[in-house]
Amino acid sequence: MKTSSEKNTLWIVVGTRPNFVKITQFKRTARESFPSIEVKIVHTGQHYDERMAGVFFDKFGLRPDVFLDVAPGMPGFQIAEAITGLTRLFAESKPDLVMVVGDVNSTLAGAVAADKCGITAAHLESGLRSGDLSMPEERNRKVADVLCDLHFVTEDSGLANLRAEGISERGIAFTGNTMIDTLSAFSSEIAQSEVTASLGLEKGKFALATIHRPSNVDNPEGAKLVTEIFRRISARRSVVFPIHPRTAARFEAFGLKEELESLKRLKMIEPQDYFAFQKLIADSAFVLTDSGGIQEETTFLQKPCLTLRPNTERPSTIEIGSNTLLKFDPDSIEAAVDEIDAGTYKKGRVPHLWDGKATERVLRRMEDFFENGY
Repeated sequence: MKTSSEKNTLWIVVGTRPNFVKITQFKRTARESFPSIEVKIVHTGQHYDERMAGVFFDKFGLRPDVFLDVAPGMPGFQIAEAITGLTRLFAESKPDLVMVVGDVNSTLAGAVAADKCGITAAHLESGLRSGDLSMPEERNRKVADVLCDLHFVTEDSGLANLRAEGISERGIAFTGNTMIDTLSAFSSEIAQSEVTASLGLEKGKFALATIHRPSNVDNPEGAKLVTEIFRRISARRSVVFPIHPRTAARFEAFGLKEELESLKRLKMIEPQDYFAFQKLIADSAFVLTDSGGIQEETTFLQKPCLTLRPNTERPSTIEIGSNTLLKFDPDSIEAAVDEIDAGTYKKGRVPHLWDGKATERVLRRMEDFFENGY
């Protein structure tokens, strides 16, 4: 145990923009309420482009303490390079605790590196399961949970999954969702975004779409279905589609770019910064997505969300919230849109402890761990 004048060091490992959104309040909360904990952030570099990084790191005050600059490439090479860099960092800095976030390559790399360095590790957003081992994310989060000692859980399903897998109860803490902390902390900045007006859109009159998963866009059949879905929805209202360059390249390769561009009420725009994107969610009539985190954000905002996936690792968004899983089928989607337009779509409510204070609960559990162990 350290003396009262010594700080306990926590290294947080992140690698993608969705991870960044989950940790924006850790340094501030530790500085203001947990002075015995020194928070440091290491960014592996899995996602890095200067325009997006400027928003996350400058506006959020989230500049990493260490940037590993892991090169893009095959996942195996990427994970290996991240493990090497993190192992070197942990061996030199000797942190008291390492926390990995979510379910991406950096999550797996951080858990392995901490384990091999003999450092206690924690998993933020622990216990989420889709039951689909064909998803790389499912494998990453399951391995991370086995290697980690502390497990911070966002929803009831996480508790049930960890217990069913034999994870020690002493390390499990139901803390709520730190992604919601970011939405709450930056609500004013989000509200001030002028993106809706700049696109010539009317609040509540347009749909927001985010489609990017390889299973949906990396084959001609999936891309054609996306095009048909947009054709039908845009016949009824404007559709905003922030399209990643990789996804745009797929549509072009499949000969569908011109068809998309011919849809007069489909607005294809570049990926947006966090504040602008959250403003689009808030101002939309509904969201059409195949993302994970957006299911949570729309549930918190009680915004209808139609998720084009066969499963979800966030069942509370369906059972409690405003999310619905749909077949990748234009008729099913159009039927759900009919419910939204008729006002008969479910309202949903906000899950337990999604209250903007999850970061504080995580740090309080860490403080207890530093003082008393498990």
